[in-house]
Amino acid sequence: QVQLVESGGGLVQAGGSLRLSCAASGSISSINVMAWYRQAPGNQRELVARSTNSGSTNYADSVKGRFTISRDNAKNTVYLQMDGLRPEDTAVYYCNAYRTSWGRRVGEDYWGQGTQVTVSS
Repeated sequence: QVQLVESGGGLVQAGGSLRLSCAASGSISSINVMAWYRQAPGNQRELVARSTNSGSTNYADSVKGRFTISRDNAKNTVYLQMDGLRPEDTAVYYCNAYRTSWGRRVGEDYWGQGTQVTVSS
């Protein structure tokens, strides 16, 4: 079992920055991918950024060059540094952790509780 605890959301003006944190505990060795998703009212939940244990990262086109996903392995924490925020970034942001094998998700899928990010114009 893996538990994810998120923090760092809030209200910020356009052009500002926030850093989201997701602290993992439990059977951490059972996961090898951590990701950030977001969901705005009326929209589908979408992938924002993803990080693998091997160090590779992926970003949604809408956040490339503005957001950075990173890890502090000693603290079992993944971060999402959000710079140059826009009103379109307003959403609930969720931390996601899972394991892949041969390119396919395996085992259980873990989610944080979500943290609200609101960007005003």
